[in-house]
Amino acid sequence: MPFPTRLRLSFACMSNPRTDPLFAGDVGVEGAELLASRLHGTETFWRQLRFQQFDVSEMSLSSLVIATVHGGSPWCAIPVFPSRDFFHTWALVNKRAGIEAPGDLRGRRVGVPEYQQTAAVWSRGILEDEFGVAPRDVRWVMGRRPDFSHGSATDFEPPEGVELSYASEGDALATMLAEGRIDALLLYAGRNLLDRGEIDPRRDDRIEPLFPDVLAEARRYYAASGVYPINHTVVIRRSLAETHPWLPINLFQGFARAKRVAVDRLAYLARSYVAPGAVTIEPYDVMPYGLEANRRTLEKLLDYSYRQGLVPRRVALEEIFHESTLDLRDEDLGDAFAFA
Repeated sequence: MPFPTRLRLSFACMSNPRTDPLFAGDVGVEGAELLASRLHGTETFWRQLRFQQFDVSEMSLSSLVIATVHGGSPWCAIPVFPSRDFFHTWALVNKRAGIEAPGDLRGRRVGVPEYQQTAAVWSRGILEDEFGVAPRDVRWVMGRRPDFSHGSATDFEPPEGVELSYASEGDALATMLAEGRIDALLLYAGRNLLDRGEIDPRRDDRIEPLFPDVLAEARRYYAASGVYPINHTVVIRRSLAETHPWLPINLFQGFARAKRVAVDRLAYLARSYVAPGAVTIEPYDVMPYGLEANRRTLEKLLDYSYRQGLVPRRVALEEIFHESTLDLRDEDLGDAFAFA
């Protein structure tokens, strides 16, 4: 039975298995039709923060927190989290820089696409908590120019005590790393509307990961902290939520159903195409939606934002997420995710 169409909502999101059922039309949102655009997250956030182009979209959690604190944010979030990873394990170093361990980053020139981006907030926080490298210990080089970044829409200024310069116009951080003009690169954003990607540093023999065994470090951190860092959430235009108070919950349910479809497909593929006993599919509960299931992780990110000087005060989760979604819980998705 087709979903009733009452609202036509512009929608932008990165493509991933948990959201693709929405793009494909396999799952819908009751009472609404999503006019979907598959976009790189960097482009979506810039277009939303600068021009407010979409009714519903994926959104950088860090930028949303900053915009909320500054007041007048046109967005409210629903507790859906399309993107998670152990972002500190993405760090890359120039092989000739003599960086053997995270502690060796002190005093080095380290590139980052955008200082305020959520993945960078997580990486700096974990580097400080786990390895004793504080943001002020590093000489930061930001790849995006001030007038062409998320920060330009949220009045970003370098935090006090942090040394931050900008890459020259036309320079790509990955190329700078390969050539030794920076010693390390915290994150590689690839080629998109805001970032140049002249080379892929993951395939350049002058560059290597900071953590030689990325999966081992991710497992170590998760076992020690119980935190699976969240990168993005989903936002809705606040005026729409006020006019249609049923919409935030219906959107949450649509995203939850889409994830369940993705999980069911993963389980089917594992049963049908992998030899019995070759893999173990563990519970998917490390990637839940819903506020309470993620409160510990989200509050750690908010703490990092404050400690790193990105916001002038500590922010409450209830300021960010729509009040009708605060108690929503994810559906029981069964056994469908292997991490351990």
